[in-house]
Amino acid sequence: GMQSHLQALLSLYKLFCPNLVTITLPGKTKTYFKNSEGPWKAAISAIRQRNQGSSPLAQAAFLGTTRPQSRKRKWNGQLAIPASSANNLKEDMEKNCVDLFSTNEIFPVEQLQTFPQLLQNIHRLEFPSQMGSVITNPLLLHYMNCIKDESIYLRLYYWMGQILQEECTWCVVENTDEKEFKSFLETVYKAECFLQEGFSACEEFLYKSLPLWDGSSCRPEVLQLMSWIPISSSSEIKSYLYHPLAQLFFTSSIYFKCSVLESLKELLRNWLNCNMIHMDPEFNS
Repeated sequence: GMQSHLQALLSLYKLFCPNLVTITLPGKTKTYFKNSEGPWKAAISAIRQRNQGSSPLAQAAFLGTTRPQSRKRKWNGQLAIPASSANNLKEDMEKNCVDLFSTNEIFPVEQLQTFPQLLQNIHRLEFPSQMGSVITNPLLLHYMNCIKDESIYLRLYYWMGQILQEECTWCVVENTDEKEFKSFLETVYKAECFLQEGFSACEEFLYKSLPLWDGSSCRPEVLQLMSWIPISSSSEIKSYLYHPLAQLFFTSSIYFKCSVLESLKELLRNWLNCNMIHMDPEFNS
């Protein structure tokens, strides 16, 4: 019979293999299947408009969604440690004659310069309001490793995810400054190497953007970030990492193939190291 779900399936067959479906289908059919070509069409349109320099700007190809709004600020403007709000808070408290800092005064994070300072004041530090400033400061990265606070990672994840989405040169039409984006990816990679673990925001960014990647934009930086993807299930790795890479791998140069294999080898090494750190001593063998 002509149930709606069967009509939808037949219309899908008729779209890709019209010779297989000879019956006439109604013009309006309920959509049961996502259009898998959506992100590709958006990416092609974005590249075409970028090359032609046409106006108005096309929508972003990022996951086939609408283009993120252009930001007036640069990402690297958030990497300087701002003055701590603790000083202002202390002044307000003193005005009210309430001395809450007499026993546990906050150490201003912008004054943190040496490792001994970190050790002496580790119980009196607080993270800056701009979490982006953490990834360029080795002392704050040490502190981040010591203080296992989920809210810290959530703040960093949100900030990093926004920047990666808005600055990605192959996903957003108006972002053509590849040098800036490469610099940011390199900064993030150095922070991951320092922490010896990958950021979940980078993992999500790679999974979303690899299907739209041309294999040449920011290639070294993308492959470096790939080597720090956290341990995932094999099904996730296959669908989100291997399949998009396979599209490029079989049609690219020998240099690209070797670069991908080197990145995957580093990924395996990082997984093994991580597994050894968290391994139960009783199961050493």
